[in-house]
Amino acid sequence: MSSKSDDTRGTGGKTSRQRFLDTCEFSNSGKPWVRWGSFVWPETENNWLKEGYDGRPFDEYFGLDRLERVDPYYGPLPEFKHEVVEEDDRTVTYINEEGILMRELKQHRDTSMPQFLKFPVENAADYEKFRRERLVLAPELRFSDSWKNQVAKGGRSQITMGVSIAQSEADSTKPKSEKAAPGGEEWARLCWADRWGGFFGPLRNLFGVEGLCMAFYDQPELVHRIMSDRADAIIEITGEALKYTSFETFWYWEDMAFKNGPLVDPDMFREFALPHYKRVNEWLRSKGIKHIGLDSDGSVWKLIPVWIDAGIDILWPFEVQAGMDVVRVRKEFGNAFVIFGGIDKKEIAKGGEALRREVDRVMPLVDCGGYIPELDHSVHPDINWATFQEYLAYLTKRLGWG
Repeated sequence: MSSKSDDTRGTGGKTSRQRFLDTCEFSNSGKPWVRWGSFVWPETENNWLKEGYDGRPFDEYFGLDRLERVDPYYGPLPEFKHEVVEEDDRTVTYINEEGILMRELKQHRDTSMPQFLKFPVENAADYEKFRRERLVLAPELRFSDSWKNQVAKGGRSQITMGVSIAQSEADSTKPKSEKAAPGGEEWARLCWADRWGGFFGPLRNLFGVEGLCMAFYDQPELVHRIMSDRADAIIEITGEALKYTSFETFWYWEDMAFKNGPLVDPDMFREFALPHYKRVNEWLRSKGIKHIGLDSDGSVWKLIPVWIDAGIDILWPFEVQAGMDVVRVRKEFGNAFVIFGGIDKKEIAKGGEALRREVDRVMPLVDCGGYIPELDHSVHPDINWATFQEYLAYLTKRLGWG
């Protein structure tokens, strides 16, 4: 697939930002809004460089729509010093930037799960120390000159997993061009609180999954307090960010489900988290934020009603292998929220007829609005460069991009 031009031909004169908002409001804007995707694994990008990819940022290479990120870092600052505790021929055990003791394989570290050995919080005293030392606003760290320069230029599109724009000077092989978009294009903007924006995901970072699930029963007052503090922090940090930039969408990060369902009882989560979601969301909308999204992997069927009641109106990524069929989701929940994702990356990796069949499967959702077709998570190394180009060529053809 050759690169495309970033102009507004065939869009009825509407900018990319306007077409994005039309899609989120279930309005047929003519030319569908579509981006290349959201993230690729580092190993995927390295493979692609050996297979003919020239290293240009994907937004520029493919010339599709963009959702530019303008978020600061919402996590602990100052970060914990990376400290190697133990090392052998196969593994390294270290404390990461969030204070988590973890063991990783030296080879294939990007494509294997680490072993989480110890988390920084077990009780109220641990949390108070962590909060006091790491979870304050710290504007000199959170809103650095580098971050201010990035958002002043409109933001940037992250392509590798797990890196905030505030934590990285270059999150692609080659830095994004600073030249103005051709034709004066205007992109939609996203503020994503990432691993520290939410009411399960951030607590999981503090306790670990097992520790958090036990804390709901053994330390409910502490869980309530941390959730309330997270709501305060999200409002405070986002309010400060709005002094420097504007954006259309805010996204939470939860990752609170696995293949067979949620990691916590949905009714319990509703009791604990719903008031905090509502408080933050009411504040966001009071500041003119038009849409509020949420990222959670796994089977989230039983959690969706909680998020709808909270006022969240965009969900991603709808992993097919976890049973999240976006066609069925739309039938069950109607137009209650915008769907991002839902294209089975495993089928795309096969290429050819399987690839085309998978893209065709979700096309009926596009005409109705409220759907942005893309892979059901990050681009994994099984998808080679030629197949990824084949996928985007067929997807954009089906969407009428030429």
